[in-house]
Amino acid sequence: MARALVLFAHPCPESFSAALHTATVESLKGKGWDVDDCDLNAEGFDPVLSQAERRAYHDEGTNTAPIADYVERLRAADALVMVFPVWNFGYPAILKGFLDRVFLPGVSFKLVEGKVKPNLTHIRKLAAVTTYGGTRTRAFLAGDPPRKSVRRAVWHVCRPDKMRYLALYDMNRATDGQRAQFLKKVQKEMEDF
Repeated sequence: MARALVLFAHPCPESFSAALHTATVESLKGKGWDVDDCDLNAEGFDPVLSQAERRAYHDEGTNTAPIADYVERLRAADALVMVFPVWNFGYPAILKGFLDRVFLPGVSFKLVEGKVKPNLTHIRKLAAVTTYGGTRTRAFLAGDPPRKSVRRAVWHVCRPDKMRYLALYDMNRATDGQRAQFLKKVQKEMEDF
């Protein structure tokens, strides 16, 4: 059975992001995926890269020791789905910290003659499910860092066969109907994932 690692990054269980997270997990399970549901806040993930971790960052023999369980979960995944809100044109700190601490040399990439080579190529499907407080135009004018990060940096280390970036823009003014429509879109995309 294929395994999907779902990374969820929002501290409030009553949030719309939490509803998207639930829909994502349930839709994937309904289609037969073995879902590793990683709620970073609920698990108490520490996003801070320590001084010792930074110094050992390039030492592939020891760099994974502080976060070995998360590395193993990532290595066991056939798909990666990130569910998060966009805050200040970026990831929530806990998700950024996950990428800083877990996407290490020897884990997500290999350095070959100074060049980054993908090392998560077992991840065949990649998706992001997100919301933006502002409009798509505003995100575009700011460079839309989260979209670029997922579609370029995370994509590069995986090289998946399938990639989806599902975003609800202008969340601050979205109606109940718009949120319901986006939730249905996410459910359908995850069913087809």
